[in-house]
Amino acid sequence: MITIMIVDDHDVLRAGLRSLLEGDREFRVVAEAGNGQKALETVQGLSECPQVILMDITMPELDGLETTQRMKDLFPACKILALTVHEDKQYFFEMLRAGASGYITKRTAADELVLAVRSVAQGNVYLQPALARWLLEDYRRLSDTPNVSISQPPDASLPTLDILSDREKQVLELIAQSNSAPKIGEILEISPKTVARHRERIMSKLNMHSSTDLVKYAIKTGLIDL
Repeated sequence: MITIMIVDDHDVLRAGLRSLLEGDREFRVVAEAGNGQKALETVQGLSECPQVILMDITMPELDGLETTQRMKDLFPACKILALTVHEDKQYFFEMLRAGASGYITKRTAADELVLAVRSVAQGNVYLQPALARWLLEDYRRLSDTPNVSISQPPDASLPTLDILSDREKQVLELIAQSNSAPKIGEILEISPKTVARHRERIMSKLNMHSSTDLVKYAIKTGLIDL
């Protein structure tokens, strides 16, 4: 069962999301909060962080961006899915930089929301297709920049692929392509637990803390081709 927390300042929306998600036996909403400060306090009072936190951006007291940054610092295992009215490139990239594992808008269909929650809970990155074009545009902008090779890290401080084993490179490539741990295990003929251990070692070697970081790294090093 996937445990969920809903953070949004609109009571009616939270109630609607709870009803929608709990209509599926796979999901259980374990907490709600009307602002970022309350969200942090609530998670601190739980025995463990919910597997997925649905995070609004515009909220009183502490907005979703700052809350996401603090949440990831305090509870790195928490996976955050931005659910917002903002179809804005700036918010999109700021939430990803803050550590969000996904970004969808409140106009999205119910079945896509369910898919996004499930995907993020599995450790993948989920970006609403209509918005993912911004990541592609950013990639293309880098590729068109003189003296910047996408096959090599544009940032000299970015670790090179050479520090990863061949198996770790395979796992990273499949993670960046949004495959779940069970699917990666099936492709590579290893167990999901072994996939998880590879993922932990990859993140440790690269000093990265989210699936979003891994996807960006795979793009910048040319491991995956958009």
